[in-house]
Amino acid sequence: MKHVLVLGAGRVAPPLVRYLLALPDVHVTVCDARHDAPSALVGGHPRGRAVELSIQDADRLIELIREHELVVSLLPAPLHPHVAELCVRHRRHLVTTSYVGAAMRELDGPACNAGVVLLNEAGLDPGLDHMSAMRVVDDVRRRGGSVVSFRSYCGGLPAPEANDNPWGYKFSWSPRGVCTAGKNGAVFLRERARVEIPPSDLFLARERVPVTGVPGWPDLEGYPNRDSLSYIDTYGLEGVETMFRGTLRYPGWCETMKAVVDLGLLDESPATVEPGLTLAGWLARASRADGAARLREHVARVASAAVIERFEWLGLFSDEPVPSLPQPTTTLDVLAARMEQKMAYRAGERDMVVMVHRFIARWPDGREERITSTLTQFGEPGGDSAMARTVGLPAAIAVRLILDGGFRAPGVHIPVTPSLYEPILAELGAVGVRFDEVTS
Repeated sequence: MKHVLVLGAGRVAPPLVRYLLALPDVHVTVCDARHDAPSALVGGHPRGRAVELSIQDADRLIELIREHELVVSLLPAPLHPHVAELCVRHRRHLVTTSYVGAAMRELDGPACNAGVVLLNEAGLDPGLDHMSAMRVVDDVRRRGGSVVSFRSYCGGLPAPEANDNPWGYKFSWSPRGVCTAGKNGAVFLRERARVEIPPSDLFLARERVPVTGVPGWPDLEGYPNRDSLSYIDTYGLEGVETMFRGTLRYPGWCETMKAVVDLGLLDESPATVEPGLTLAGWLARASRADGAARLREHVARVASAAVIERFEWLGLFSDEPVPSLPQPTTTLDVLAARMEQKMAYRAGERDMVVMVHRFIARWPDGREERITSTLTQFGEPGGDSAMARTVGLPAAIAVRLILDGGFRAPGVHIPVTPSLYEPILAELGAVGVRFDEVTS
């Protein structure tokens, strides 16, 4: 029997845990700080165990890691390096769905020496974006060509029929994660020119992205996502002229989030919210307005009428109380909590995931070929969200590959090699998670 430890029982965990429990030779332990969450996932399965665990309980965490062959960390990304250090120390493999940061990258040598696989970026974005891109890139290379332009976009959104609030967004994953992503700068390559976008201007760098797939869809907005240049070497695209990775949203999101940034609502400095503070009072304080009486006028300095309408809908000018949060908190956490209150999916509503890759391949005779690869997935009403499915299933399949010996290269990895992406994409395709490719 193989033993897998899953740390975190949040929104993307159910498809992953369900997949692993369906494997006849795998026992799964699910841990979470909330005592009921692991039990709900395991559901009394004979090869499942639910454990209430605080990540601060170092002795218990080490004990659990030592009892298992592989750890899946679905914890907040800043906690992954600590878990990875413990996995290397105790020679246990690790899978995460988060980006590789500097702290994780530094563990490559120790992991190689320990014979431990630290596989990261094994979800949707990052994850399926790498796998699907590398399948096309490697195919072009096999046919004697080279990719000279690569533009990739991904977004988790409400399905068109559920897109019924002014923000054009609902949460199928961490609201805090959505907010903190708006604080990143970006760098990409456009026709051989390096383009750097500071965090303050991220949402000004939007562009229109037409997407095919469902009749009547509006064009979406795309804006740059972090450091696209780092993937030139990762994908083996030396000589590429355009390299861009972006996020997709419905129109209006970028201008609204630009106002959120300009008003200081993504501030993560410690702040105390006293009992009885209203949302209007909080907004006035956070944005440094001269009192709540002239709050709209203050917001209008950086926000259009449409953005003010979105703030109004969210209740930010109202006398409603600020969401109850542990103190001290931050301005960003108050905003995220309010967004979660108002922008949750209702029962029976579907989310969707859209990923679009656009390649230009060039051949030695100068001929060019345009390749568009599109993934569209919808959530199941009352079941798994599209986001949970497209994050959890790739990671689960990666776990199986490592357990079965299909991938055992030690060190820090992301899924860009055929030994990982080919079986993962093939298995996903068999259950309907597939990319449609069009060449012109």
